[in-house]
Amino acid sequence: MIIAYGLSWYQIQLICSFDHLQVVETDAKTRWYSVLASGRCNTSQSSAALNLNKNGFFLGNRYESTAAFDASSPPPPPLEKYEYQAEVSRLMDLIVNSLYSNKEVFLRELISNASDALDKLRYLGVTEPELLKDAVDLDIRIQTDKDNGIITITDSGIGMTQQDLVDCLGTIAQSGTAKFLKAMKDSKDAGGDSNLIGQFGVGFYSAFLVSDRVVVETKSPKSDKQYVWEGEANASSYTIREETNPEKLLPRGTRLTLYLKHDDKGFAHPERIQKLVKNYSQFVSFPIYTWQEKGYTKEVEVDEDPAEANKDKQDETAEKKKKTKTVVERYWDWELTNETQPIWLRNPKEVTTEEYNEFYKKTFNEYLDPLASSHFTTEGEVEFRSILYVPAVAPMGKDDLINPKTKNIRLYVKRVFISDDFDGELFPRYLSFVKGVVDSNDLPLNVSREILQESRIVRIMRKRLVRKAFDMILGISMSENRADYEKFWENFGKYLKMGCIDDRENHKPLAPLLRFFSSQSEDEMISLDEYVENMKPEQKDIYFIAADSVASARNTPFLEKLLEKDLEVLYLVDPIDEIAVQNLKSYKEKNFVDISKEDLDLGEKNEEKEKVMKEEFGQTCDWIKKRLGDKVASVQISNRLSSSPCVLVSAKFGWSANMERLMKAQTVGDTSSMEFMRGRRVFEINPEHPIIQNLNAASKNCPDDNDALRVVDLLYDAALVSSGFTPENPAELGSKIYEMLGMNLQGKWSVPDAAEVQYPAATQSQTSQTYEAEVVEPAEAGGQK
Repeated sequence: MIIAYGLSWYQIQLICSFDHLQVVETDAKTRWYSVLASGRCNTSQSSAALNLNKNGFFLGNRYESTAAFDASSPPPPPLEKYEYQAEVSRLMDLIVNSLYSNKEVFLRELISNASDALDKLRYLGVTEPELLKDAVDLDIRIQTDKDNGIITITDSGIGMTQQDLVDCLGTIAQSGTAKFLKAMKDSKDAGGDSNLIGQFGVGFYSAFLVSDRVVVETKSPKSDKQYVWEGEANASSYTIREETNPEKLLPRGTRLTLYLKHDDKGFAHPERIQKLVKNYSQFVSFPIYTWQEKGYTKEVEVDEDPAEANKDKQDETAEKKKKTKTVVERYWDWELTNETQPIWLRNPKEVTTEEYNEFYKKTFNEYLDPLASSHFTTEGEVEFRSILYVPAVAPMGKDDLINPKTKNIRLYVKRVFISDDFDGELFPRYLSFVKGVVDSNDLPLNVSREILQESRIVRIMRKRLVRKAFDMILGISMSENRADYEKFWENFGKYLKMGCIDDRENHKPLAPLLRFFSSQSEDEMISLDEYVENMKPEQKDIYFIAADSVASARNTPFLEKLLEKDLEVLYLVDPIDEIAVQNLKSYKEKNFVDISKEDLDLGEKNEEKEKVMKEEFGQTCDWIKKRLGDKVASVQISNRLSSSPCVLVSAKFGWSANMERLMKAQTVGDTSSMEFMRGRRVFEINPEHPIIQNLNAASKNCPDDNDALRVVDLLYDAALVSSGFTPENPAELGSKIYEMLGMNLQGKWSVPDAAEVQYPAATQSQTSQTYEAEVVEPAEAGGQK
């Protein structure tokens, strides 16, 4: 058992081997006893053994709280009273009166001590076989009395002599407590957490977190006598006596009885004890039995109803059947609680995929098989064993990127569960989706957050765990079934992108795992390796454009020239993509270049042509700059446009349009930094476009023409939108568009008023139309024809 704060069991062995605790009840009241072995305290004696018969059950009435003595029997031996060492007394006061947030670790500590006692017995038994002469199985048994609030922990390991009890339960070896007391004082001064368990290694004394009184009965195989040690929580002394009650004698080992405080009697429920054992001590190398209520079903006869009996008599031909019912018979028996074996201790070649998957589901309460697993052992400077898993789906509910404290990595020390509550000590935040177990023999059992942060062993463990996690993910990406990695990327791609931002040291293994859409692969994501493989021989850089969707990226004017030259461009459509790529900076000596930034080099500079263009359009650029004023830093001739008249590009070291949009969407934004980072914008014009050519003529012939100036304003606003920026005054932009539409459409399709209608064609036809007159011959007067 661990006695000194800050000292592990193996450290204490060098000073005073502290094995185990046991409990014995006396006639008046139960008392506190403990176990030790080795060194000054005699390593061969530690825990009192279990009194078991061939079937493994306790002999005698082991768990009664009192033991009556016959009047004729000899009086019990006198009690010997001992004073605690001064530091132990102060330590006990802190344990009892300080507030602890995790009392349940007392069981872990006591079971670990019992396991140490069994380990020591097995080790010493190699050279001293007589220590194992009593045919008692090496195991740990826990029994509870929930009505009276009593827990009894019995092991059959090495026991302790009377001197061992004095040296190891009443004395703190070295001055570890002084450091503990100082650390406790500093923690309070700093307003720190007062949870000492797991921080200083309380060991055996953790029993007083939940107990008012502790009794230890211990029998060393090197001693003919069994001793009982008893102590109370707030006492400054303890007692030791010899056990004379034959019903309570142990063949070997230690029995520790805890009399729980009123508020902690809930720990005495068998179901809760079983749960704590499975959580903390599931993989202890010795069997742990708990006393559990069980039941079995059986059929019993029931009395027949008189009315039905008369009916059966009337029907003589009916076959008579006895009435039965099923009942459950209850009984108590020992149940093996830590039946799951530590799979990570086995040879990976001997473990099947089904066994890995079953262990994963049982340990992490999963229902789907993992995408991949990695079982490995690290030797050399630091030794530990581990199994890592990649889940099939991302966690539901709260995003682990927001909550860095995950419970996916379970740390064991010598197969004893220590903690699964880490904040980046064992695994970086961006790999929080990886699940697994890590078992180390080099760390002390009293692992704390401070130890994890400062330990060189932990830093080495972290590097190797991260490397193995990358290898496991890379294995998925190289699978023949491409859908496997697509499924992984859909669930966990954002975590790896976060790694590009948080972990600069691991950019090299991270970059090959990234996936993006591109101008040549809009339906299927590609890797950076695939992009580099498809690059043109003369291409020097990796081009990308950030947008809110593939459709937006596809239609941006920045792409025009690159598509003409058949240069592939990555589409960064996830909000985190642009920051991740900017942190990578390069891949395989190819720099990442944002095509929406100024000074874009497409590898085809024609100085003579540029000189001619500047002479031709230099005056136009100055004229446009004068009109736009401070809205732009400069106006330049573009080498990236082919069909658009103009575009608005960002400064080389400022925010892109996509980044500016994202920063504006932040709930807590710094407007002053936004103005600074937004920086300068460059207005680029396409000299081959008709609109720019018309403006070129306007700048030379009529620079003050209002219509030409309005066209410049509208061009800027249109470039602002098409380049991905947000107009500062959308209403003003709308008004300009409406005005321009009105000017161009005025009278184009209008119908004239009725009063102004003239019909020239109809008038002409009417005037030119001839009418034939009928010729009538005159009649003679007075006569008829």
